[in-house]
Amino acid sequence: MRALSGPDVLDLWEMGVSLHPLDRGLLALSVADPSATGSVADWPLGRRNRALLDLHASWFGPRLHGWTSCPSCGEKVEFELDARELASAAHDRQSQDAVTIGNRAFRLPTSRDVAHVLARHGAASAATDLIDRCRLDGPEPAEWTADLLEAVEDTLASADPLAETRLALNCPSCAREWDDVFDAGRFLWAEVESRARRLLWDVHTLASAYGWTESESLALGDARRAMYLEMVRA
Repeated sequence: MRALSGPDVLDLWEMGVSLHPLDRGLLALSVADPSATGSVADWPLGRRNRALLDLHASWFGPRLHGWTSCPSCGEKVEFELDARELASAAHDRQSQDAVTIGNRAFRLPTSRDVAHVLARHGAASAATDLIDRCRLDGPEPAEWTADLLEAVEDTLASADPLAETRLALNCPSCAREWDDVFDAGRFLWAEVESRARRLLWDVHTLASAYGWTESESLALGDARRAMYLEMVRA
């Protein structure tokens, strides 16, 4: 997994800024490991999420600081996670390639499956279509009952523990408790976008003061560039 330079950050941000959030995470993984380009969309979701967490820790450090709004009172609720701890927690549980429920076999869902479902269906039918796409063997049920869907979802979740991570949250103002889905790809992209914006402001500041080009400003080491910025702002 290669390091991310200033120009790399801007190139990645520019390539991904118009993409769907799902595709931004896959793009980042392909940039980090070009040999994986073309295959990451077919990784099980847990493998993809673990790779995104490892990538965040490598590029930006393991600390994940985020916030959300309380669904009851709207209060800002902050939380902090460790990317390495989240990624390593799944290593303690054996991942499976496929699961069998009764007389039906299912493979683990991938990003390609999720993209297909999001493009074609609303929330009401998404779960049914996703599970049906992952059915490898066995008869198609006459009806996907709530109990059958729950059984398949629970079994797939156990087989791929990092496919979905849910956070238990508590509002300090009204004591409301709820859980929310943690999206590793969105966290990683937020860091990419934040870093890109800071770099572009740095380039703008140095260009205005010294007439340097973008490549000249980015070629400076971080410490030297920071010192020039400090002198400009002084």
